[in-house]
Amino acid sequence: MTNTLQQLALDIKDWATELGFQQVGITDTDLAPEEPRLQEWLSNGYQADMGWMADHGNKRTRPHELLPGTCRVISVRMNYLPEGSEPIEILKSSDRAYIARYALGRDYHKLIRKRLSQLAKRIEQAVAAMEPTLTANQRPFVDSAPVLERPLAAKAGLGWIGKHTLLLNEEAGSWFFLGEILTNVPLPLTATPVANQCGDCQACLKVCPTDAFPKPYQLDARRCISFLTIENKGAIPLEFREPMGNRVFGCDDCQAICPWNKQAPNTNEMDFSPRHQLDCEELIELFLWQEEEFMKKTEGSPIRRIGYEGWLRNLSVGLGNATDQAPDVRERIITALQQKRPDTSELVQEHIDWALLQQTNPNHRRKRKIKNTSTNQP
Repeated sequence: MTNTLQQLALDIKDWATELGFQQVGITDTDLAPEEPRLQEWLSNGYQADMGWMADHGNKRTRPHELLPGTCRVISVRMNYLPEGSEPIEILKSSDRAYIARYALGRDYHKLIRKRLSQLAKRIEQAVAAMEPTLTANQRPFVDSAPVLERPLAAKAGLGWIGKHTLLLNEEAGSWFFLGEILTNVPLPLTATPVANQCGDCQACLKVCPTDAFPKPYQLDARRCISFLTIENKGAIPLEFREPMGNRVFGCDDCQAICPWNKQAPNTNEMDFSPRHQLDCEELIELFLWQEEEFMKKTEGSPIRRIGYEGWLRNLSVGLGNATDQAPDVRERIITALQQKRPDTSELVQEHIDWALLQQTNPNHRRKRKIKNTSTNQP
């Protein structure tokens, strides 16, 4: 059966490629070295109010407990950076909304989960044909369960974990999604360990607008703009509003500055292409969306998860930071904020008031200090 399983491992790579994945690796379930790191991270409170990060006991580091019988993890990656996406250019344009590049198109959860389910089905059929006594017990995951996807992907040979805590690949940088299939099929391991190639570079740590990295390879979500604009359901803390700049859904600074992303390939998936000009739209145009328009234009998008209230909250902060505009533009911003305010929640009103203060009171305006993201050099 060994030779048959070896052939199946090769077939899995071919099938994954056919399904649009750029790379696949097979690893075991041993994540013992990750348990003390995870516990340290949790004990420091770096998970913010994401209580689910501490749920499920040790299942995050023990895949075989998440799905009993699991002995292998099939890890895959899929590129998502749209062609023509200019993250640094948009970050420097204070009148335009910056949305994390992964969220410009269709929700990746649905697309990748469907592809992984198709891959798992082919594996199940192959196993049934070659070994009738073995029933494949499998489950696909896409950032939706207690799975340490980056350590597993690193074990599977897909890259190394960078100082910004994201997986890096020598050919693809970090602009890609990860997914896994937990399986009880004893496939041969295909992983070839990849050495960490970050070297002395600290570009990602230095560029972070809110200093969210207490040290290399560790992220404090309480200070991370991605957390603050997406997972956080309350007010944006005052100390982070100005550093947020025009980032209204997520943040890619640590990726945009990384030298390994300088030549990262674009995605071939049309579903990841920007919708409704979200890759370069003006803040005020998005702020003027009514709730019905928001719901319609974010259908099938990961942006939908923050809701209309979160959308207006984040955009209000962005508009408050757009103080370097021409007088007529600033007047339009002030008018839009004032007109929208009465019909919003107390949470949004708080952020609108802050934005109006930024726009109308010179003592509350800042001289925008954007960290140097003009080069991909450390």
